[in-house]
Amino acid sequence: MKILAIETSCDDTGIAVLSVQDGSTSGKEGNFVVLANEIASQIKVHQKYGGVFPAMAKREHQKNTVPTFVKALKKAKLLNPRPCTLDPKKVKTFKTILEREPELLKRIIPFLKKYSRPAVDYIAVTNGPGLEPCLWVGVNFARALSCFWDIPIIPVNHIEGHILVNFFNENSKLKILNSKLPTIALVVSGGHTQIVLVNKIGDYKILGETRDDAAGECFDKAAKILGLGYPGGPIISKLAQKASRGPTPTDFKLPRPMMYTKDYDFSFSGLKTAILYKVKKDIGYAPLKPNFAKTKKGKIYVAEMCTEIQQAIIDVLLKKTLKAVKDYGAKTIILGGGVSANSELKKQFQQACDRHCEEQGQSGNLNLVFPEPVLSTDNGAMIAIAGCYNRKKIIDWQNLSADSNLRLGE
Repeated sequence: MKILAIETSCDDTGIAVLSVQDGSTSGKEGNFVVLANEIASQIKVHQKYGGVFPAMAKREHQKNTVPTFVKALKKAKLLNPRPCTLDPKKVKTFKTILEREPELLKRIIPFLKKYSRPAVDYIAVTNGPGLEPCLWVGVNFARALSCFWDIPIIPVNHIEGHILVNFFNENSKLKILNSKLPTIALVVSGGHTQIVLVNKIGDYKILGETRDDAAGECFDKAAKILGLGYPGGPIISKLAQKASRGPTPTDFKLPRPMMYTKDYDFSFSGLKTAILYKVKKDIGYAPLKPNFAKTKKGKIYVAEMCTEIQQAIIDVLLKKTLKAVKDYGAKTIILGGGVSANSELKKQFQQACDRHCEEQGQSGNLNLVFPEPVLSTDNGAMIAIAGCYNRKKIIDWQNLSADSNLRLGE
């Protein structure tokens, strides 16, 4: 069985092809083989703005989807060059589906004339949550292909994709965690910060989430204040490694919003404000000018600030996640989302799991699972994996729509 997956929830165009071998969908150990996982990034497009502009991201998705699609099929050896005559009725319907995606329509028609239907069994596509203009590009592309090639569609929740991609190990074999359930999943990215109770695959409960800004957005805005560019997470992480390894000086101390509240919710907007006021107080203006960070004083200041910003965010994420682990008796922590690629975050979560095991003994065994960096950020492979587990939820292309506020479990 082969699944073609489409991901366009934000600013990465992801197309993947997944081969599912016997056993992988029945709960027995089997194999998932990623035949292709192509990603077209828009980072350079949005860098000068310090964030993602939905309308601009939508246009880029329209430009990138077909070339990325062709690359994925070619890598998966499913590109079938066989010129064919297009059915006028299907072409008419096809054009209706893509009437709001003119650039995508312009690029897909020549492809359909040159290539025949690839040997795939399902199309999995992200239909939410995310930026609605971006979601619609992927959804309409999936609808058009489903209509034209008569391939069933599986709608996929983006957050579930970030969770289930962790069921891979380094050899791409299915990693069964059912014996270590329940699990607490922390999904943290530029648009989402959620703690999810995973009772089993398909059975989720959102325990807490951000009340305002996501952790990844806080990294981005903090980097903008420090004049470091976009995206902020990788830049701040890199500079934090260059800071002194001693305790953070008192005058660099930032707040840890909501860290000690009794719920599992987050709030990072106050941290952004604290960073802004701190920089203005210390330097006299913000955002910092890039040339300041190049001076000797500037390098030290920015590195120390990056260390404290990163630690403030990690402290809150760690405290809330461990509280959920304790309250629900979880045996495993799953990390997902772009921020899960942060090496210091993974290091401190692993240390916390090790301490938990030492304190509780064998009965307190706590496992940590996180994806490879390339699977942490938005990608088609995670949508394909989630699509495999949801293949009984196929939907007619006419009934598929994008939902920017889609909740996990809906």
